[in-house]
Amino acid sequence: MKATLICCSLLMAGAALAAPGQDRPQDYAWSMPIQSPAGAGVVQLTLPREVYLHASSASLADVRLFDADGKRLAYALGAPPAQSATQRTAIPVRIFPVTGAPATGDGLQGIDIRTADDGRLLSVSTRASTAAATAALQALILDLGRQTQDKRIAALRFTPPPRTDNYSAQVLLEVSDDLKQWDAIGTTTLNWLSNSDTQTLANDSIAFAPRAFRYARLSWQAGEPLAFAAITAQAVSETDIPPSRASVVLQGAPGKQANEWRYATPLAIPADSIALQLTQTNTVLPVTLGVYRQNSYVPRHRLHLRHQARPAQGAYFDPLLSTTFYRIGLDGKERISGDLAMPVTQTNEWVLQTSTEHPVPAANTPSLRLGWTPATVVFLASGKPPYQLAFGNSNAAAVAQPLAQVAPGFRADELLALKTASAGPLKPNGGVEAPAPATKDGAPWRLAALWAALLLGVAVLGFFAWRLLSQMKAEHGSADKQGQEH
Repeated sequence: MKATLICCSLLMAGAALAAPGQDRPQDYAWSMPIQSPAGAGVVQLTLPREVYLHASSASLADVRLFDADGKRLAYALGAPPAQSATQRTAIPVRIFPVTGAPATGDGLQGIDIRTADDGRLLSVSTRASTAAATAALQALILDLGRQTQDKRIAALRFTPPPRTDNYSAQVLLEVSDDLKQWDAIGTTTLNWLSNSDTQTLANDSIAFAPRAFRYARLSWQAGEPLAFAAITAQAVSETDIPPSRASVVLQGAPGKQANEWRYATPLAIPADSIALQLTQTNTVLPVTLGVYRQNSYVPRHRLHLRHQARPAQGAYFDPLLSTTFYRIGLDGKERISGDLAMPVTQTNEWVLQTSTEHPVPAANTPSLRLGWTPATVVFLASGKPPYQLAFGNSNAAAVAQPLAQVAPGFRADELLALKTASAGPLKPNGGVEAPAPATKDGAPWRLAALWAALLLGVAVLGFFAWRLLSQMKAEHGSADKQGQEH
C-alpha cells in the first residue's frame, strides 16, 4: 500500500512538471510595451528586431502578448503580406488627324503612314488617288510612345479646342502595336455643356482595363469629328513594396584553427542575407562560411555543395557558401561587396574560414552582418490595454494560432489595410533571469522530468515488490520450520 502511494505521488509530480502552467508576463525575461490604435479590433505588428535577438526559440515559440491584467491575447505569426503601390502618370499623346477618307475596321485604307526606325510616328497623309473632294476630319491616329514593361494605359483624357461651349459625340477607341492589326477596346460619349455662368459639365475621358499598347485610333460613331487641343494618356504601374528588413552585426572570435573565426548568433534569426564588413581598405578576402553540425544532422539546403569526409563521431564543418568579399578604394571612393542573398538559415554560430594564403590578423577581424525579414504578428486587441510583448523563456511552448482563427472572415485586402501597432523600448522583467537559449523548441526538460518520474516510480515499485516478496518468503519459511518442530 505504501509503495502504491509513493508511486502515485511520483506520477502526479511528473504530470505536474509536464503540464504547461498558466502563462504570466513575469515568466518571460524580456518585454516591450505595445501601442495599439484605438478602436481597432484586429491589429498587425512587425515583430521588432529585439525579439529575434533575445528570443529563446528558433521558431519564436516563446513569444507572447498580454493585456494590462496579464491575460494572454490570441495572435497569428506569419510572413509579411506582399504589398504594392500604384503610380499614375500623365503622358502627352501625339495627335495625327486623318482627313478625306474614313477609317474602317479593316485598316486605314488610302492612308500613308511614315514611322521612324524606333516606331515613332512621323506623319499620316491621305493618298492623292483616294482623297475626297473635301478634306473633312475622319479619325485621329495617336502615338503614345514606347512604354516600359511595368506601365499600362488605363484611360485617355480629351481637351477640347478653345471656346468649345457645347459638344457631344460618341467615339470608338481602337489600339494597335503595329498600325496594322487594331483591337477595339471601348466606346464612350464625350460631351461638354456650358451655361451662362461659364460653368462647364464635362465627360471628357474614356477609361478601360489597363493594357499596354503603342498606338490608338479614335473614330466617330455619332456627332461631328473634332480636332482636340490635347489628349493625355493615363499610365498606371504597380511597384512592389519590399517588406521591412532587420539586420545585426556580429563580432568574431578566434576559432580552434588559425584561419577560423566564429560568430555567436541569436538562434531565432532567420538570416537570408549575409555580408562581411572589412576593417581595412584595399582588401580582397576569399572566404568559406558555414556552420558546425553533428554527424547525425542532415542539412536541408546548401548554397555551395562540397563533398567531404565526415567524422564518425562529433562535429564537422558544413560549408554553406564560398565567395569573395572586398573593400577597394577607387578615385576617392570605396567599392564594397554588398549583402549576399541565401536560403533562410538559423544557427547559434556562424563560422568563417579563410585560406592559409590569406590570413587575417586579429586586429583586422571582419564583422559579420546578417539580414532577415521580420515576421508580422496579427493579434486580437481584446482585454484591457496597454498591451505588452513578452519573450525569452526556453520552456515555453508555441501558442500562435492560424490567421483564420485570429481574423476570421477577413479578405486579403482587409488584412492589408489593418491598422499597425508599434513597440516601445526593450526592458528586462524585474527579478527574472534570462533563460539559457534552447536549441530546440518546446519544453524538453518537462518531458525528461516526466520520464524520470515514471522510471523512478517503476524502480520504487519494483523495490517494494521485491521487499514484499522477500518478506513473504521469509514468513513462509519460518512457518514451515515451526511446523516441522512441532
